Parts: sequence; structure tokens; C-alpha cells
Amino acid sequence: MTFDSTSKPRHLGDDTAILKPSIIPQSYETGDVLPQSQPAGAPVTVKQSPFAKSWAHLIAGGLGGMASATLTAPLDVLKTRLQSTFYQNHLAASRTARGLPPIETMSFARSSLLHIRETFQILFEVPAAEGWRALFKGLGPNLIGVVPARAINFYAYGNGKRIIAEWGNGGRESAWVHLCAAASAGIITGTATNPIWLVKTRLQLDKSTHVDGKGRQYKNALDCTMQTVRKEGIRGLYRGLSASYLGVTESTLQWVLYEQMKLRLARREERLQARGGAATWWDETVQWTGKLGAAGSAKFVAALITYPHEVVRTRLRQAPLENGALKYTGLAQCFKLIFKEEGMVALYGGLVPHMLRVVPSAAIMFGTYEGVLKLLGTSSNVD
Repeated sequence: MTFDSTSKPRHLGDDTAILKPSIIPQSYETGDVLPQSQPAGAPVTVKQSPFAKSWAHLIAGGLGGMASATLTAPLDVLKTRLQSTFYQNHLAASRTARGLPPIETMSFARSSLLHIRETFQILFEVPAAEGWRALFKGLGPNLIGVVPARAINFYAYGNGKRIIAEWGNGGRESAWVHLCAAASAGIITGTATNPIWLVKTRLQLDKSTHVDGKGRQYKNALDCTMQTVRKEGIRGLYRGLSASYLGVTESTLQWVLYEQMKLRLARREERLQARGGAATWWDETVQWTGKLGAAGSAKFVAALITYPHEVVRTRLRQAPLENGALKYTGLAQCFKLIFKEEGMVALYGGLVPHMLRVVPSAAIMFGTYEGVLKLLGTSSNVD
């Protein structure tokens, strides 16, 4: 009996099935399942941590805050002065001298026009009386506050949104995810930066010459800080914090509106791609300016709804009176006293310069934020 298999020698390459690897590769030593090899150059898919590139939000937010604060500093000074007691009294005396009735007795249209006129009146009076540099008073502490504040806010929001979405919503964005992330970011930011904003406000309200003939009350930001701690204690640096927490409603509303507008823009882009064909000039315009318009519109709506807290916060941060007493001692007391003494219109003091400042400021800030994130190889979206 003969066997064909022995008629010729068997070579290693004749039957590759003998050495064919199993479907699931295993280690010869431990028996553990090994990852399957991939062709050279093939992308390796690794699920990123919710904290991946979290530093990008910190940098982008800080740069966005710096750009917007510098470009809109004069309007910030003007808004702060119009919110204060001193300038409200100055305007009231000016109206009386011109024979005008109290502004709270005027119609809405007339009081609005008068407010706009008085806003530009003070805008021209400040550089005429104190020099053009007065329009940038408090910019130093403002930048010291804005850069970390925006960095913290965007960092907390960007990463908070990602974490909440990953752990609570299956990795998807939604309105409630934006709401929770924005509220958390606002509280964290307000607590961390309140002393800086208090110093900035007091420097902006510090007049060149006091009525008693003395010079300015504060030499610089450090002197303002030291005087505040010496006279009011550490708690003095946190005056207005309750109003800042109330202001979280504004930032939260702004973030939610902005995200919803971004979502609509993304859906519009998907519809255009599905439709095919050449994009119109309007499509190109929306593509380039859509996010800037969304940021400005969201800020406009949020600021208009929640503005009175800005006035209350400024009043709470004012320096004590000549006798060392505080005119405004708490959030509710401040609201009631302003309404009683000056009327509802006082709660909207400085609204015009505020809107002129915050709408372009938001567009600049969010535009810079999105642009820097893109340069750093990431985006503000969870997906």
C-alpha cells in the first residue's frame, strides 16, 4: 500500500492552512485575547475622555474675553456710571434745571429717548472733563477679571457640557444639558471672580475730585483692595455676590439660546448639503456670520430680560457713604429702595450703553472662542 502524501516531501509553504491564524488571535503564553492587527497607517479609534483637550476651552475663553473687554471698555465705564447713585442724582438735577418732570412720570417712549440722549451726553462729558483715558478707567482690573472669568466660564461650561452629556444623556447634547452646564459655570465663575469685579466697579465710580476737595479715594487696584479689606473686612470683597448669583440666570439663558441657534444653523447646513447645487449669496452670508449673529442675538435677549440685576449689583458694590454706613445692605433691600426712591426706570439705568457694549462684545467673544478652538483642533460641540 502506498500513500501519495509520502511520495514527495512536504514544504512549509505548500499548505498555508496548517499555520492559518485563528479568527480570534490569542497569546501563546497566557491565552489572553490579543487586539487584531491593522494595516499600517490605519486610524486607531480611541474613545476620548470627557476631559480631552479641556485646556483648549480655557485658552479660547480667556482670549475671547480679552478681545471683547478691550474693544468695548469705554461703553463699560459709561454703563457703570449710569448705574450708580452719583450719576443718577447728577442727571436728576440736570433735568430739574431744564424744567423737565421726573423721568418716572414720563411716558415709556419719552423716557427712552431721554435716556439715550443722556447716555451720549455723559459719553462726551467724561473725556472732556477727565481726558480720554478716563474712558478706559478700570480696564486693568477689568482685564485681570475678564480673562480668568471668561477662561473659567468657558472651561467650566465646555467641559461641564461634555461630562453631563456623556454621563447623563448618552453622549448627546440637549437643552437641559446646556442649562445645567451653564448654571454650574455661572456659579463657579461668580464665586471665583467677585472680588475683582468689586474693585473694578469702585475704580470706575471713583471721581477725579471729591466734593470735599480731596483727591481720588483710591490710588490703584491694590489700594482699593486694601482699603476695602481694612474698612469692611474680607466679606467686603464679596459684596454684590448675591446679585452675581442672580445674574447666573442671564448667562444661563444666553448659553441655552446660543446653543439652540447653533443647532438650527447646523440643521440648515445639513439641508443645504442634502439639496445640493450652488449656494446662494445669502447661504454664504449665513455660513460666515451665523454664529456671530447667534451670539449677539442670544446676549441681547438674555440681557434685556435680566438687566435689573446689573443695576442692583453695581449699587451693592458701591463704596460706603461718608459716615461709613452702607446705603444698600442686601439684595431685596436694594431692589425695594431703588424702586421706592427712583422708580422702575432706575432699574434700567445704563441699559443703552450696556446693550451697545454687550451685543458686539458677545459676538467678538464667542467668535474668538469658536475660532481658537478650531485652531487648536477641537470644537465646542460634544459630538
